Amino acid sequence: MSLPRSRQPRRLGTAFARTIPAVISLALLIAVWELYARFGGIAPTVLPAPSRVLQQAWENRAALAENTLPTIRATLAGFACSLVAAFVLSALVDFAPRLRRALFPILIASQTLPLVAIAPLVVLWFGFGLLPKILLVALVTFFPMMVALVEGYAATQKEIAEMLAAMGAGRWRIFRSARLPSALPYFFAGLRVSITYAVVGAIFAEYAGAAKGLGIYMLSAKNNFRPDLVLAAVTISSALTLMLFGLAVLIQHLAMPWERAGREDGQKSSTEGGR
Repeated sequence: MSLPRSRQPRRLGTAFARTIPAVISLALLIAVWELYARFGGIAPTVLPAPSRVLQQAWENRAALAENTLPTIRATLAGFACSLVAAFVLSALVDFAPRLRRALFPILIASQTLPLVAIAPLVVLWFGFGLLPKILLVALVTFFPMMVALVEGYAATQKEIAEMLAAMGAGRWRIFRSARLPSALPYFFAGLRVSITYAVVGAIFAEYAGAAKGLGIYMLSAKNNFRPDLVLAAVTISSALTLMLFGLAVLIQHLAMPWERAGREDGQKSSTEGGR
């Protein structure tokens, strides 16, 4: 039992070390931006310095928080619906292969619709409440997860499915015991892709029509020639996306402990082989 505890600090240290290059790159980018905005002769109404963006974000924190909550609500609700729709449709397609040929062309066509054009129509059909935002977030995010799940089901080893069938397992038992576990790595890959679009989808929906939200706040700040407030809202939306992405990675680690153990064993073997 002491072995996992000894590995825990090592894993945390490795994870921290991997973030160092990204942190350094981001710090350099912000430093260059700050110097250019301060000494490049650029007006603050064109390109505000990062320090000004942070200052204005703090001074307007109440308004930003008030408009962030509706965006979070629409993002989480829409992504939850997207998750359910992706799982249900992928399971239906897996159980009925002919349904795949019927549904996939329609689903692919739905991803070709420009969000800028479809968002006003969804708001016109369903009003200015939460429902159109949920629908738009779901429309943007469900397809990568569904495709990943379908591909994951197809990657199931035939020997495992045949062995379960020989033991008397039905289609649902085979799906639950073999096909679904084999699809988990594919699913989480699709989840990480989809979750980066969720906040953007909610903001686009708010652009089309809403009373509050980060999209409305950005639009109002743009119309008032306040790029510092626009960038403050953009920073918040980016932070929300990174938090959701990190949550997806954490859930994957918790849901697939065997993958992490296998990776550690592989690294250990390669290290010992190098010696």
